[in-house]
Amino acid sequence: MTIEKTFTVAGTATQNGVTKARFANDLVARIKILNKAGCTDINLIELPTPMTKLQALQYLQTLGITEGDAGHAVAEKLAEKARVAKAAEVRVAVKPSALKAKSKDKQEA
Repeated sequence: MTIEKTFTVAGTATQNGVTKARFANDLVARIKILNKAGCTDINLIELPTPMTKLQALQYLQTLGITEGDAGHAVAEKLAEKARVAKAAEVRVAVKPSALKAKSKDKQEA
């Protein structure tokens, strides 16, 4: 079982014309790093509690970040994280022969 990393800051930033979802644990340090890298339209917020990327993206959508490139970036990353989360679900397949064997054992007892 893996423990997912949590973040306290989430938002979007544009670099070279591409808007991406961004995550961090220190708001000021992350803004400095993004500025140094040449990012524009930096829109980061502090999250109310530490959250996984999937939870943070869902929270950003509840805040109404749904317009323009930022909204598209959040929606796209949310869809990607949702696919990954769904694929990670454990699926247990039971063979019909195993069920028959159990029912025979119960009938004999």
